[in-house]
Amino acid sequence: MGTQKIIEVRDGYAGLDAWLEQTGTRRILLVCDSAMPYLKIDHYFAELEKEDRVIRFRDFQPNPDYASVVKGVERFREGGCDSIIAVGGGSAIDVAKCIKLYASLDPAKNYLEQPVAPNDIPLAALPTTAGTGSEATRYAVIYDKGEKQSITHESLIPEAVIWDPSALDTLPEYQRKATMLDALCHAVESFWSLNSTEESRGYSQKALGLILQNREGYLGNTREGNAGMLEAAHTAGQAINLTQTTAGHAMCYKLTSLYGIAHGHAAALCVAQLWPYILAHTEKCIDARGEAYLKGIFAELGRLLGGRDAQEGAERFQKLFLSLGLPGIRAGEKDLAILSDSVNQTRLKNNPVRLDRKAIEEIYCRILGTAQRKGGGKG
Repeated sequence: MGTQKIIEVRDGYAGLDAWLEQTGTRRILLVCDSAMPYLKIDHYFAELEKEDRVIRFRDFQPNPDYASVVKGVERFREGGCDSIIAVGGGSAIDVAKCIKLYASLDPAKNYLEQPVAPNDIPLAALPTTAGTGSEATRYAVIYDKGEKQSITHESLIPEAVIWDPSALDTLPEYQRKATMLDALCHAVESFWSLNSTEESRGYSQKALGLILQNREGYLGNTREGNAGMLEAAHTAGQAINLTQTTAGHAMCYKLTSLYGIAHGHAAALCVAQLWPYILAHTEKCIDARGEAYLKGIFAELGRLLGGRDAQEGAERFQKLFLSLGLPGIRAGEKDLAILSDSVNQTRLKNNPVRLDRKAIEEIYCRILGTAQRKGGGKG
């Protein structure tokens, strides 16, 4: 795939008009979530609907399932669509990605069991949160019979991304904070990942700078802050597209379902305790570049967050996280075992230090202790 086209929205949607003309689009499958009626771009698509150029598809839920994607493919085909635009958070974008991927496959067979056949269906994405970075990656997640399915292919990367700061205007405060933390964790984990490269660390460094620079404006819901955080999340997505995430994300998924907290909130809880653990156990380094390299990476990461060294970097991350005042969680007696059993071992392979069962339990103990001390109920 070539370079993604970034369409920046300022006073109107002329850039999107140009993209539709350039791609020769006649009819769009618009994959959108429940926030769509509250967005300015809803009026843009409503006008196209009058010309019979848009078919809307919103028959999916957060953590979308395979059956929803199948329905989306049917709508795409039956509606005579020739392009796809996703407007929404990570779920909407992931659904749109899978619809594109499966649109050229045999509908009589299970799409998940068929070899991928790349196609040239134009796909654009307008993220309505500044966090997941899904619009920048080759990954999508759907669920089949309750089991998570990670879909990976280069053709899943949208051809164009629409940055519309006004799409973030109505974000609830909790989701605003949690999605920013997701972008922050992407940048941090990618930086220390076993798969990191000079290119990926460049993306991480840029994303971290944009997050710190735009944090106050974004939390204050200014246009400039929202625009800056959209770019930050996208850039962090470019980083994890190259490296994938590490133990921070491997350990966070069960926290979301067990305690009803947002994904970015859960990821930050994990990274905040994983970071000092790694610093205290660099002798367990499994990065082929060696322990000295790893220590250097963490020292550099500390400086990127405004600290003097690796330790101050971890402290500054923790301070930023705590300053957001997110709600605490209440752990049950059996939760430690449930959490420890849930960890995806594949994700752990990207982590720069080895984590065995004992280490995972130790980190979860710290996570639950910190979260409980903060007080509050479910997020």
